[in-house]
Amino acid sequence: MPSPDLPLKLDHLFTHHVDTRPVDFVRPGDTDRPTWAVYEDTRYLGTVHARFDSGHHWHVQSLREQHRDLDDAIRALRRPATWRADQARVRRWAHGILSDPRLVVLDVQTTTLTDPWAVQIGLTDRHGVLLFNEHLNPLAHIAPAATALHGITQQEAATSAPFAAIVPRLAQLLHGRRCLTYNAAFDRRVLERELHRHFRSSTRARDWLRQCTWVDAMRPYAAWKGLWSAHRRCYRYQPLGSTYEAVTNCRLLLTTLEQVR
Repeated sequence: MPSPDLPLKLDHLFTHHVDTRPVDFVRPGDTDRPTWAVYEDTRYLGTVHARFDSGHHWHVQSLREQHRDLDDAIRALRRPATWRADQARVRRWAHGILSDPRLVVLDVQTTTLTDPWAVQIGLTDRHGVLLFNEHLNPLAHIAPAATALHGITQQEAATSAPFAAIVPRLAQLLHGRRCLTYNAAFDRRVLERELHRHFRSSTRARDWLRQCTWVDAMRPYAAWKGLWSAHRRCYRYQPLGSTYEAVTNCRLLLTTLEQVR
């Protein structure tokens, strides 16, 4: 099978698997242009054009969209009929979230992705104004792979305060708020682990987290982008292009939602 990443080797007829499902590409016989009609289970999905003169993008003719990755172009063609309605709901959701004066935006950087501890917590208001930005001593090893991303070394973290020192201030900032994050399950899990270590009680940790309402932007943003995973039967996760700096990520999320609403 020719590789979609090597445009000069694409044949007039080839099959490419997208999310484990085969997709057939057929170049019309009346053109030599890099254009293919796309079929899945004999059903015509649409037509894609390789725009390699403009940054190796795939142009989806019927949608008037360009995607850098061929797989994403196919995911766009697989969108369910409800996508426009789903996208409209996300716009209304984003407008409501950004209009709420109780909104704060939170991001956590960690020691690792497995059993993580916090090394930085950032918090802004709904306008991106800084409310909280602290580097923390995790009292644990920071994985080199994590340091390579966020730049926080073991030596630098050792001079910072531990999580226990910022609990009262963080509680004051979060109390009664709507706390917006990207992948709330991860950030909450990190905070719950820190709080459990601090209080030595799972119940107190969970009660502390209930002082605010947690809002996750990850699924709404995936629905707004509308790249459908046929394998999982849901909209595919979309990265925000994070910088691995907590406050920058908070502001990036706000900017993204401003574009959505």
